[in-house]
Amino acid sequence: MNRRTLFALAPAMAIAGAAAAQTPPAAPGPAMLKTPLFPEDAQFWFETQRMFGADEYGGASFGEVLATSALIKAGDYDSWYDAWNAIADRIAAEGDSQLAKGHAISARDSYLRASNYYRCSEFFLHANPKDPRVAHAYHRAVETYKACAKLFDPPIEPVEIPYEHTTLPGYLHRVDGSAKRRPLLIMHTGFDGSAEEMHVSGARAAVERGYNVLVFDGPGQFGPIHREGLAFRPDWEKVVSPVVDFALTQKGVDPRRIALLGASMGGELAPRAAAFEPRLAALIANDGLYDYAATYLAAVPPAQREAFLAMIKAPPGPSPLDTMLTGIMNSSPTARWSFIHGMYAFGAATPRAYLAAALAYNLRDGVAEKISCPTLVCDAEGDLFFKGQPQALFDHLTCKKTMLRFTDAEGAGAHCEIGAGRLAFARMFDWLDETLT
Repeated sequence: MNRRTLFALAPAMAIAGAAAAQTPPAAPGPAMLKTPLFPEDAQFWFETQRMFGADEYGGASFGEVLATSALIKAGDYDSWYDAWNAIADRIAAEGDSQLAKGHAISARDSYLRASNYYRCSEFFLHANPKDPRVAHAYHRAVETYKACAKLFDPPIEPVEIPYEHTTLPGYLHRVDGSAKRRPLLIMHTGFDGSAEEMHVSGARAAVERGYNVLVFDGPGQFGPIHREGLAFRPDWEKVVSPVVDFALTQKGVDPRRIALLGASMGGELAPRAAAFEPRLAALIANDGLYDYAATYLAAVPPAQREAFLAMIKAPPGPSPLDTMLTGIMNSSPTARWSFIHGMYAFGAATPRAYLAAALAYNLRDGVAEKISCPTLVCDAEGDLFFKGQPQALFDHLTCKKTMLRFTDAEGAGAHCEIGAGRLAFARMFDWLDETLT
């Protein structure tokens, strides 16, 4: 493949680059004209939608998100950080004052929102992981969440899960303080979420329904990548099995009713783990993902795909492919962020190295067919950039399986059903209730 061919592919690769991110932008076309905020920056808009959606379980306030967004200049990562960090500081200070006056519930709610605002503030800063703002926001996000966790009844318990030479951070959400055996839901995020954010992304919805919940961050995710620089690994069963081992040492866990939920890129990671972890009684892939890199390769004409793959896999060194990918990053807000974060979370030095690493994240070669527990695959209609991936996973499953589709008409068609959590988790956990009964 020559340089002319590579640059001819640039527009298609820009779309594909957006697709591979955990949080893709709004669909192109007329619908973009209706975007109420950041119409010129799809990635900023999606992350703002994500914050609006966190309101459903207390991780944001609609008015605070709206007021903060008004202070941000589209595409300006510094203004994004400044605005979200400022409101996080203000809400955290309010929580401190409330707690000092004995208003525990008010403080709990303030700390929860502050934690999510801190997490959001450093979202776009990973081109320079040593930027002091990254460490500051990470530590404050964790500190304020732990302050919030203490004020729940029963308290949400921070845990450190033994993993190889270190530990993985997580939280144990219990229904009550008893030792009564209950079903356990293990949850993790995907490309760019956090164990703290999982509070509003299904954990509390499951607790309300009688599940004890263990959420954690694995390598490449919020805690391990910030604390130790631990990058993603494709053999996710080596991550989940130690988590199951840990879970079985906790009181109130029914070993016959342990389920696993993976969100976004976790829709590939969790099924990969389930294929090799026989102790799981059920699996939820939200949304289903069969081949993480497929969205990149789909933009390459079939006749040129072999040559393109060869360039991705070439030894390190100067490459016209890196030049082309850098050009895409400069022209597409979502490609810019997704490659920056991908290099950070995958431990890759260049955009091409990130693509090469991404090729290993798939359920091909009979992996999906090894899954034996009942599996729920979620598919969001408006998630155009992963179109076909949930169906591809579903088609390869040989276990008992269910497809759950969410539509734009019901307000649940966005990636991972952001903004429709109450509706989405009701359907997912109704399925889980029926499956584990």
